[in-house]
Parts: sequence; C-alpha cells; structure tokens
Amino acid sequence: MGPGNQTRAIIHLDMDCFYAAIEIRDQPSLKGKPVGVGGARDRRGVLTTCNYEAREFGVRSAMPTFMALQRCPKLIVLPTRFDVYRKESALIREILHRFTPLVEPLSLDEAYLDVTAHPGAPAALAQIIRQLIFRKTKLTASAGIGPNKLIAKVASDIKKPNGQFEVKPEQVPEFMKNLPVRKLWGIGDVTERKMERLGIVTCGELQRLSRTELQAHFGKFGLELYDLSRGMDDRLVEPDRERKSLSNEETFSTDLQTLAECEEKLPELFEELMADLDQKESTRPITKIFVKLKFSDFSRTTIERAGLAPSLDQFRSLLTEAFSRTGKSVRLIGLGVRFATVEPDAAQIPLL
Repeated sequence: MGPGNQTRAIIHLDMDCFYAAIEIRDQPSLKGKPVGVGGARDRRGVLTTCNYEAREFGVRSAMPTFMALQRCPKLIVLPTRFDVYRKESALIREILHRFTPLVEPLSLDEAYLDVTAHPGAPAALAQIIRQLIFRKTKLTASAGIGPNKLIAKVASDIKKPNGQFEVKPEQVPEFMKNLPVRKLWGIGDVTERKMERLGIVTCGELQRLSRTELQAHFGKFGLELYDLSRGMDDRLVEPDRERKSLSNEETFSTDLQTLAECEEKLPELFEELMADLDQKESTRPITKIFVKLKFSDFSRTTIERAGLAPSLDQFRSLLTEAFSRTGKSVRLIGLGVRFATVEPDAAQIPLL
C-alpha cells in the first residue's frame, strides 16, 4: 500500500515562544514580564516573537516594534541571538531523530514528524518527546497529532502553550465541521471577509460549495480550499536530506501595498532563512536563490537567479523585479535557495 493510501501518523511540534522563552530562561528576572525579541525599537524594526504576557496586550510576532510598544509600553524588546537559538534547536532536533528519520524542520522552532512506522501510539510519543525536550532544555513545546500535515498543524495550536491535541482519522470530519476557515492555510483578512459576505465562517459551511463554485469565487485557490476544508492533505513529511530547496515565507495579516513596505519585511525573513540554512544545510552547495510573491488575488510569481550567493542585497534585487511584474498588493513573501543535486552514478567512487 502506497504512502498516500495508508493511515499516517503525523506530529507537528512547535516550541512555545521559542526565542523569547530562551531569553527568559537565561534571564530569570524577565519571568512574568512582557518580552519581545526582534528588530530595533525604531519604526523599521519588526518583532520575531513575543511571550504570552506580551500577547495579552495584542502584541504578536511580525508586528512593527513601534506598534508593539504603543500597545504595551512596558514591553522589554531584546535583540535576537541566533547562535544561541541554533544551539538549542540542534539539541531538540537530536531528540526528534531518536523517534523517526522522517523529520521535516520548518524553522529552528518547528517541525513535522512522521511516526507512522513507530510502534508507539502517536499521542504517547508526542508526550514523551515534549518531556525529553523540557528535561534537556527547560523549554516547553506544544504538539498536534493527526493523519496528515494539515490536521497536525491546526491541532498544535489548540492546547498552547505546553500542551498537545490529537485528532484521530475518524474524528477528522467532525473536527473540520466547526473549524473557522481562518485556520486554513492561505486565508488572510481579505479572503476571510469575502467568505463572510458569502455567509461562510466555518469549514463545514465552506464544504457546501462545489469545486466549480469555489473556483468561480476564489480562482485556483478554490480548488485547494475544496480539499483543505475537508481536512485532506496528501503531502509527505520531507526529511532534510531529500530537500531540493530551503525557504521561509510569511503571510501578512494586511496586504502590503508598496515595494517599500515589502522591503521592510526582508531583513527578518533573510535573517531567519540564513539561520535555518546554517542549521540544516550548511554543507550543501547552493545553485540558485529565489523570491516568491503571492498577490492579493492569489496569483503568484517567482524570480530566481543562478550563481548568486544569498545576501540581503541580492534578495532585495529579486524582490524589486518580482513586485514590478504586476504592482499588485502582496499578501505573502518567500525567500529561498535551491541546492545542487548529485546524480546516483556521479556519487559512485570508481574502484579502478
């Protein structure tokens, strides 16, 4: 039976406020205070993350620092220490690989695990993994367990922080029925408002539309919505060694209207990409770099160039070219690199 036909067991592991949690662990005097990690305090700075005390004031990750300070004047803003975060991430990664070789890191603080082949019950495995991580790092993690990536990802948010939630295959239809559509990937403010005008708030209500109707309302994205609203996702967990590329991206709660607004998002995206690259693929040769944009109407464009080393200036140049293709407002920016591939025959060492 192929992997697409068997019932899989997927864990989505998400460290709780990872960067902020490390800073608070290392500076116990910060405990109980609102803490953010990220850009400078000026208008161009952007928070990478913040703890739950800060979130109670409406502060969130990817928020401009000046806005976060307006909402929470006592917010303690700390600079990023990616060398420390990478070290902790490596310890966590080692724990994950004790349970399965099928680990797909999404960033320094987030990963999918396919534990289908493990004899243990997936929820029990998630509990053990979270306990081991805390014992090793004194950091908490949340987990979602489900039959595919989509379900596991959504489930991981339900018991945050320091909890877990499992959705078994037979529970998926009921789980999706009352799930807010905003929980689905790719749905931002604009699409959510459009759905509200159509009388759609939950996935169950979205399921009432046919593929044809969804495509008429949302274009190509409508076809994806048909499957997503039913909890269907056939993507496999992709281990590092099989990756042909590495990228990170951000979907914005409010569309970016100008190139200048897009450029403001680049430094944080670039810094996180380089941290991920150093952690995951530091020895693999890079053949191309690319910038991906998704526009307000869900159309997409990608600009890539061969022979360039990843740098902020190079990505900025690609961003400018990608934005100029349409001039439409931007809802997602992605930065990435592609790796050289080695053909099996080329990898063989001749004996004679």
